[in-house]
Amino acid sequence: MKRSLSVLIAVAISAALWLFGTGLHPYPGVVTLAPLPVLLIASRVSGRVAFAAGFVSWLLGATPFIPYFSSTLEQPPLPTILLLGVTATTYAGLIVLTGTLIQLGRSGPAVLALPAGWVLMEYLISITAPFGAWWSLAYTQAEVLPVVQIAALTGRLGISFLILLVPAVAAVLIDYTIPRRSRIRCAAAALTVLIAVGGYGFWQLSGPAGHDPVPVALLAVAQPEDYVPVDSADGRDMITRAVAEIDRLADRGARIVVLPEKSWRATESTLSVLSGPLTEVAVRRNVDVIAGLILTQSRVSINAAIDFPSGLIYAKHHLVPGLESDLSAGTELTRLPGTSWALAVCYDLDFPDLVRANRNHGASLLLVPALDFRKDHWLHSHMAVLRGVESGLGTARAAQLGDLVLSDAHGRILASSNTDITMTRSVLADIPQPAGPTVYARFGDWFAATAALLFAIAVLGTFRLSNR
Repeated sequence: MKRSLSVLIAVAISAALWLFGTGLHPYPGVVTLAPLPVLLIASRVSGRVAFAAGFVSWLLGATPFIPYFSSTLEQPPLPTILLLGVTATTYAGLIVLTGTLIQLGRSGPAVLALPAGWVLMEYLISITAPFGAWWSLAYTQAEVLPVVQIAALTGRLGISFLILLVPAVAAVLIDYTIPRRSRIRCAAAALTVLIAVGGYGFWQLSGPAGHDPVPVALLAVAQPEDYVPVDSADGRDMITRAVAEIDRLADRGARIVVLPEKSWRATESTLSVLSGPLTEVAVRRNVDVIAGLILTQSRVSINAAIDFPSGLIYAKHHLVPGLESDLSAGTELTRLPGTSWALAVCYDLDFPDLVRANRNHGASLLLVPALDFRKDHWLHSHMAVLRGVESGLGTARAAQLGDLVLSDAHGRILASSNTDITMTRSVLADIPQPAGPTVYARFGDWFAATAALLFAIAVLGTFRLSNR
């Protein structure tokens, strides 16, 4: 009875920590404590009980994602069930494995099993599921800048590893059945890693973020709920107000102005209604204006970002499953003529490979029209910021129903403002141009192979001692 109560308390505390430590607007640092209550009982109960405790605690903590996926993103039930089911099952299995290793006195493998196994799962989800790197614990620490800098070396996977390394080490140190000498070695190794990561982060933040700063403005004008045809009365009114705001931002020194995704809807025959005024103000004020719209040409519709005055058209590569099934995806990378400024659209930044490709093709600044869902404004904007840290880019993301966010290559938010279709909002800041691609930009998700090796060591350690 006493043990059953302990298990229930551990599950409740762990679920609450997952609830507040993850989600659409997590509290930084809380997630590092979430697995600990369950880890502490895992070596003292049967494997079935440990598995159930891990499964239930994670699933309860992830419940806010269910209405987000089903109602906000309008996804069918099966992908949600698969995602939460796979993650809960994997996490529960890792809890059992860690508990078994602690029982066997294998402190080193016990520390590695959870973080390495989780990172491997995150990577496999990112390459097999349709939503890229959306699912990662790394974003929970997006505001902890010294920690985030490790993404320039390992990508998001290194941050997730560190998050789960902390509770795994704590569980080993608290378990006094493990020899004292082993616990000391474990603590020393973990402390060395954490000091190295913190030192690297502070060192990165102490230096300049780049050179030749570019003054970039983000602008969201008030608009109706639906995508507005450019040749309608509302569409023409939006264009007039946008031009007036661009003039004001140019007066303040803006060199680039980015508007949100899908601000208008146009066809080949009506595009001139938008391109005429935006080209005129762009030429007259010597600025680049990036407009987001649904563009239909030859019966094919794309989610476009168009640069004025050049008229360069970028088609969004990654379309939201279901919600954008009527659109065609683009395949070409696009940079503004004579610059190192590249275009992307909203969901594209959920895919690190696309950002890496732009960086390795010479881009130093991403200009991103975007459209969020109100609820996810913090999470989705900070995912974009982390993409910039990973590959070493400044990001300028103009999201309607979200956040206007300007950030540098170290993840510092230079200016931001929450948006809503009922009001006009803008921000302006100088974004430094970084020197060159990061390690992650050059080598990609190499840390996944490292995690696979560490996880194999943990598993082999279990089998070896079990056979003995």
